[in-house]
Amino acid sequence: MRKIVLLVSIVLIVLVCLFCVKTEKNEKEYLRIHIRANSNIAVDQEVKYKVRDAVVDTLIPVLSEVETFDEAMEKTAENFDLIKHTADAVLCENGFSYKSSVRLAQENFPTRVYGDLTLEEGVYDALIIDLGSGEGNNWWCLVYPAFCFTSSQNSTNFEYISKILEIIEMIT
Repeated sequence: MRKIVLLVSIVLIVLVCLFCVKTEKNEKEYLRIHIRANSNIAVDQEVKYKVRDAVVDTLIPVLSEVETFDEAMEKTAENFDLIKHTADAVLCENGFSYKSSVRLAQENFPTRVYGDLTLEEGVYDALIIDLGSGEGNNWWCLVYPAFCFTSSQNSTNFEYISKILEIIEMIT
């Protein structure tokens, strides 16, 4: 009987340790999106949201089926030209002469709550889209898991489209 209790205890400890390690790793596997306006004047802020809507619509088919952080990073990097073209087209259509720049980088973000998900303040990998000088107020959300992606037709009502949260919710 003691052997069974000892064996069950060891198995539980191992499972708890595996869960803790997995949770710690997953907390670092977020890819955020950060769109910075050229300035804080009203027209630059307005076009930032138009760029957001167009970029989100462009990225939905690209990222909706990714299942890992590495895959999200790879697909995002592969589509830099598409993302830049989309942002630049919106800028041009709205009469702006400045262009966008797109890159992946690590940046510090404040604590942010997305429904039941809280991302603590810290350094995260991010898809950075600077419009012009990129010195204005910004908008940010998650590319992976794709928590903030929805059609621009209802851009204030973001929803989760990635399969990762569905899997996590089934497990918990």
